[in-house]
Amino acid sequence: MKSYSESYKASGVDITAGYRAVELMKSHIARTLTPGALGGVGGFGGLFELDVKGMEQPVLVSGTDGVGTKLKLAFQMNRHDTVGIDCVAMCVNDVIVCGAKPLFFLDYIACGKNVPEKIAAIVSGVCEGCVQSGAALIGGETAEMPGFYPEDEYDLAGFCVGAVDKKNILDKSLVRPGDALIALPSTGPHSNGFSLIRRIIADEDLDRPFGGSTLGETLLAPTRIYVRDLLPLIEKRLIKSAAHITGGGFYENIPRSLPEGVSARIAKSSIRTPDIFRYLQEKGGIPERDMYNTFNMGVGMVLTAEPDNALKILSLCPGSYVLGQVVPGDEGVVLE
Repeated sequence: MKSYSESYKASGVDITAGYRAVELMKSHIARTLTPGALGGVGGFGGLFELDVKGMEQPVLVSGTDGVGTKLKLAFQMNRHDTVGIDCVAMCVNDVIVCGAKPLFFLDYIACGKNVPEKIAAIVSGVCEGCVQSGAALIGGETAEMPGFYPEDEYDLAGFCVGAVDKKNILDKSLVRPGDALIALPSTGPHSNGFSLIRRIIADEDLDRPFGGSTLGETLLAPTRIYVRDLLPLIEKRLIKSAAHITGGGFYENIPRSLPEGVSARIAKSSIRTPDIFRYLQEKGGIPERDMYNTFNMGVGMVLTAEPDNALKILSLCPGSYVLGQVVPGDEGVVLE
């Protein structure tokens, strides 16, 4: 007998809609499967066979995160196929800065009403993020929670696991004064600062032309995934540490990749800041320091490396550039 409950449906939870959503997302999930993924979707747990050949001391690295209030923008624009990329990116970018290659991912979607096509669109973005990062989507959960979420809203979170040989874990204790700071550009605000952005931007502004698109599309641009950029650098031992620039901006995140006794000196004139950040600062009347303490300002990842390796990194990572230098001191980040 097929699972069906008229009483549960009357309370606002449609079990059959959940089954329909799973069927719609299966083709997307298939794109993400890697040799380690076992059993497909639909089981009680996701299975992954860990291949540790070539590793002397394998270490698992995990990361979890969500999309935050950027989802409100997706609701307003009725665009749901990109926020899944954000969800994956926020997790795998944290894993890769440890030196670990992402292996698998799980997602969690909680909604007020399960609309199968919308859920499948969300998962299609998750799968695209998994493809970009080389992680298999091996499981997840969709929870229909009427009365807890509005019918047309949802929340999205994820969890990633990666692996690295212990000797290859990026080690900030190796960073020294004179090392170069290298920037990898962002695609915009990524998934941070949207509570402030939503206070600045009125709903009617989302459709205004901006940079060859609309303001809404510019803000909704998914978070860049840096796994393919960093893996070759890690394998070639070209970088010492890396900082994923998320909430807290420069001032909070860059010091996390530095040991005590050194600081990051950055010339503001060297930062390639996209127009969207200038627009937000001017429209919102935001002090400059708050901008650098809230947004990535166009820099999604900061790498530290010996000066002799800087040119090699720039040649391997198109669009990257020297951002500044590691100097003695305990100021954390010095913008000048």
